[in-house]
Amino acid sequence: MKNPMHPTTCLKLDEESNKLDNSQYNAMIGSILYLTMSRLDILFSVGLCARFQQDPREVHLTVVKRIFKYLIGTPNLGLYFEHDKVFRLVSYCDTNYAGDKLKKRSTSGSCHLIVGNLVT
Repeated sequence: MKNPMHPTTCLKLDEESNKLDNSQYNAMIGSILYLTMSRLDILFSVGLCARFQQDPREVHLTVVKRIFKYLIGTPNLGLYFEHDKVFRLVSYCDTNYAGDKLKKRSTSGSCHLIVGNLVT
């Protein structure tokens, strides 16, 4: 896979799709949440899938499996940290007011760089 989630994917509560076992879905989400510490490229996709842990459906499982396929195909991606620069902290943040189409919640995010290296 070239990306963790197809650009046109819109996850929502799907009443028509078959229900899944919560424990299996939660275990899968938990394992890839651990990877988001070093693989920020999957952070948005995993966070989106994690919203459906209460009532997972086959549609949601398909997206999680795509994330796993992406991870298998990109084992060499990771974070690179430079050194020998003057210490400087830079922070960026962004928010999407009521962008969640399901519950009209706000989604926000931020990143912090120390000496040009992404730390959070």
